[in-house]
Amino acid sequence: MKSDKQETQYLDKKQALAKAENFCVYQERSQKEVRYKLVEWGIRGNELEEILSELIINNFLNEERFAKLYTSGKFHINKWGRIKIKQGLKLKGVPDKMIQKAIYSIDDDDYLQALRRLLEKKDQFLVEKNNIKRKYKLTSYLQGRGFERELIQEVLNIE
Repeated sequence: MKSDKQETQYLDKKQALAKAENFCVYQERSQKEVRYKLVEWGIRGNELEEILSELIINNFLNEERFAKLYTSGKFHINKWGRIKIKQGLKLKGVPDKMIQKAIYSIDDDDYLQALRRLLEKKDQFLVEKNNIKRKYKLTSYLQGRGFERELIQEVLNIE
């Protein structure tokens, strides 16, 4: 009986390194993602650590670069706030210091402007007439996008 899932193909160290390099070239990756892939390919122990070291030395893998690009993409393309970006980076196994550095690389004026644009866009589609319920819905939406509650309240009170 054949399963729907493809059989796992185990690679030797040289093959795994080449495949990992291609994996990293295709898209910026975190160490955790690459480590997971290597284990999936049957690489463990010292070989795994040696491959990771080789990728770092040859600049295929750079956690700080990954954190900055991830942050930039999630902010500019997905319109995520700092809280959601921070959670995403934590899930990717990025160290806290690099997370802080990356999320605070977002320009404060751009951040505030993005928050206002999202607020205005969502506000146009709300049919709620009660002002308190309307503010609650806007706050919930923006918090879901990862923006800070205090900043949302500040912007809502101005408008």
